[in-house]
Amino acid sequence: MSANIENIKQNPLNDKQLLKGRSKNVMQKYGILLVLLFLCVLMWILTPHFLTVTNLVNIVRQMSTIGIIAIGVTPIIITKGIDLSSGSLVALVSVIVASFAQGNYPLLIPILMAVVVGVAVGLINGTIIAKGLLAPFIATLGMMTAARGAAMLYSDGRPIGGLSESFKFIGQGTILGIPVPVIIFALVGVATWIILNKTKIGKYIYAIGGNEHAAVTAGINVKKVLILVYAYAGLLAGLAGMTLTSRIASGQPQSGLMFELDAIAATVIGGTSLFGGIGTIGGTIIGALIIGVVNNGLDLMGVSSYWQQIVKGAIIVAAVYVDSRKNRTK
Repeated sequence: MSANIENIKQNPLNDKQLLKGRSKNVMQKYGILLVLLFLCVLMWILTPHFLTVTNLVNIVRQMSTIGIIAIGVTPIIITKGIDLSSGSLVALVSVIVASFAQGNYPLLIPILMAVVVGVAVGLINGTIIAKGLLAPFIATLGMMTAARGAAMLYSDGRPIGGLSESFKFIGQGTILGIPVPVIIFALVGVATWIILNKTKIGKYIYAIGGNEHAAVTAGINVKKVLILVYAYAGLLAGLAGMTLTSRIASGQPQSGLMFELDAIAATVIGGTSLFGGIGTIGGTIIGALIIGVVNNGLDLMGVSSYWQQIVKGAIIVAAVYVDSRKNRTK
């Protein structure tokens, strides 16, 4: 028996297999981070202006809105759902918040309006999906159209300006040299990480995505969890809409176009599986930064925005392909 053990220890094939297994684990854990670092180095080589503190801070500031939305979308995708309404919700929140941020009301009022409108739309989505048993794609597609129409109706299709200086500080100000949108992005990321990893609701979200029938058998109130998940995504889309409105200093009924697709792309690029049950907030944040790095680097190189869309589409397809390959081998 001891001789067999000794042979196994001395077998170079076992060492190779062990090394291969460790390498695979490293790539699974840190692969997306290595991709981000590779892209940063590549963009630095292609354009020396990329790797400056000012530009890097600008990337995170610009991607904070998409990042906040993507963090909200992550639990939804983990449950095998989807949310196509977040971009239109940003527009709806934008015009409503702008109308309450013109100096006639305390700063707390537009902030509360962003939260209330976002949560309300999310609750509607979640209720239709969980209790109406409508497919998430169809339910949120309908809300995408309805919310965009509501934004146009509320604003009469026109921008709303004249925002107070205190409100504009949310999107344009800095605290200790850090842009406020970046701080909001970071706080949202930490809070959502805690929810997914340190609470029962987080365990339920992963359980539902892994096997919904097993989750029901285990006594999890799947409908309640789904409603909460979509409400939370609505809340974060509302915060993103408020932050964007403050940054551009106006409420725009046309804002948020394609934001939902960028958020989904960031989530999938970050390793959240469209097959459910797998996903991390850290991965989503890195996925958003990857999109930001690509957009910023191509802008600095003077690449046409049309080509940028093509590149982004290729990255999304590649991410989904890798995800499907991983799921086939399980």
